[in-house]
Amino acid sequence: MFGLFRRQDPRFRDDGQALWCRVRTNKSGEVIKVRLSKTSEMSLSGGGYFVRKQLVGPKTLDQASLEVTTNRGHKVLTAAVDGGELLPVSAWRDDDD
Repeated sequence: MFGLFRRQDPRFRDDGQALWCRVRTNKSGEVIKVRLSKTSEMSLSGGGYFVRKQLVGPKTLDQASLEVTTNRGHKVLTAAVDGGELLPVSAWRDDDD
């Protein structure tokens, strides 16, 4: 019940159809924009959803792996990046392409 009122993780933005985040790679610091579709990419897992996504930077070809677990309301419960770090939404810049 209390999961319904949970706030979204400050490293993710929810646009209704998808969760958005940005990952900075460890190797070169390239920022990769990531879209996680709620309908086609997330798999039902226990009491929520799970997605694992392999990321490749379009400029430097740096690689990272993102794993996200959400509740049924698509609020992020856990998020881990191998090969990079998640940036908080407050640190996003429009020129992070």
